[in-house]
Amino acid sequence: MIVKAGKLVDPCSSRVTETGAWRTFKPVVDHKQCIKCSLCEIYCPEGCIHQVRRGDRETLIKYGHDKEAGQLAPGDDFLFVPDLTYCKGCSVCAHECPHKAIEMVLEEK
Repeated sequence: MIVKAGKLVDPCSSRVTETGAWRTFKPVVDHKQCIKCSLCEIYCPEGCIHQVRRGDRETLIKYGHDKEAGQLAPGDDFLFVPDLTYCKGCSVCAHECPHKAIEMVLEEK
């Protein structure tokens, strides 16, 4: 636990408070380059990167990635996608990706 302004703050605290509105950069995953090692999911400090199964368009839309449903290669069963409602844009996922399949791009609002 971290003490912040007299309050205890748990890891993954952005899951309680939506942080996507103040993000400057957002992660964009190149799913063709992704080797599905799950390091992005493991190292995300806010726990907002998730595996989404093939055909689960509803979850992709919920996480803000409805256009990515078509990026599944024929042999792929799932994608790793950040939940953009809670992603703070810290770029840890991009730094930990061994194949540099995640790029941080300027958020257009």
